[in-house]
Amino acid sequence: MNITQETLYAMALTRINHFNLTTSLQLYKTLGSATAIMEHRHDIKAVLPCATPRLQEALKDVSEAMKRAEEELAFDEAHNIVPLVLNDDNYPERLRRCEDAPLVLYYRGTSNLNDRHIISVVGTRHCTIYGQDIIQRFCADIKRLCPDAIIVSGLAYGVDICAHRNTLKNGMDTVGVLAHGLDYLYPTAHRDTATEMLRQGGLATEFMTGTNADKMNFVRRNRIVAGLADATVVIESAEKGGSLITANLAQDYGRDVFAYPGSIDQPYCKGTNKLIRENKAMLITSAEDMIHDLGWDNDKELVKAKENGIERQLFPELNENEKKIVELLQKNNDLQMNTISMLTGLPIPATSSALFNMEMLGVVKLMAGGMYHLLG
Repeated sequence: MNITQETLYAMALTRINHFNLTTSLQLYKTLGSATAIMEHRHDIKAVLPCATPRLQEALKDVSEAMKRAEEELAFDEAHNIVPLVLNDDNYPERLRRCEDAPLVLYYRGTSNLNDRHIISVVGTRHCTIYGQDIIQRFCADIKRLCPDAIIVSGLAYGVDICAHRNTLKNGMDTVGVLAHGLDYLYPTAHRDTATEMLRQGGLATEFMTGTNADKMNFVRRNRIVAGLADATVVIESAEKGGSLITANLAQDYGRDVFAYPGSIDQPYCKGTNKLIRENKAMLITSAEDMIHDLGWDNDKELVKAKENGIERQLFPELNENEKKIVELLQKNNDLQMNTISMLTGLPIPATSSALFNMEMLGVVKLMAGGMYHLLG
């Protein structure tokens, strides 16, 4: 099978039959490939008796859909976007197991979407100080307990962006699932974070370029947020909202759902409290609770990491001055150059030179206020 042809056919099918995802998947799973569907497009009723007259008519002329697919593939190749088709080895296996998985997932980034530990974090767009504090502690604890984990969210305001930023801050990968194509970003206020995620995680969507962030697209996006992960964590949610949809989808997929409880008087805790009350989510008060409930604390590699204090053999190529700075920042991260110089006993010129080299190697990052943050 020609891989490029299979990709083009699959992309074209999402245009031909975008109004009925279930039929597309049924067709695909019945015939085994997009190429086979195209080869049988003139006698589709014979292989899929339930094929509607509308689908049969749509498959008669695929020229426009193929033209659109060719344009999309050219854009993708020029912008480092990888279209992952359902039967591709690199397609996320967790998502493939979902009965409403997208036929094509467009992905740009560095993370392996089939890594061993993936967690979705969702919640309200009106994240409170309480919620922000939970996310900050959750991400820091995940770094300590399960440093290879990938955090997935929707890059929206509130809990989503807070989860992405805290994951990046802790040097872990984070993937954002978008409700539009990869040719622009909504909301634009999150562009800098999204750019950083391309180097430390990635962006994924089922939508071709030119697709706007319409309301229904966010609902469709939620199933991918749930389907990519082993578990979904809900942090603050009103009684109705997208995060509850994501939690219900995760439960339907047979994934674990967790929720942080909140005050009964707070509107953005009503949803999480309801999930817990109705046994749709397990109550947690820390990342450690989640790790234990998932059984990840028995993971041999994580046990070994904890026994070693999660201190991996970081940056063996660094010189002695640079290693001193790493040891300092491991104990007390986010320090200014003068403080680093004083606490390590290194002269300012030597400290400046070391920090510059470490920044070039991607070991540290210069943050606001002249603070150096250890990324490893």
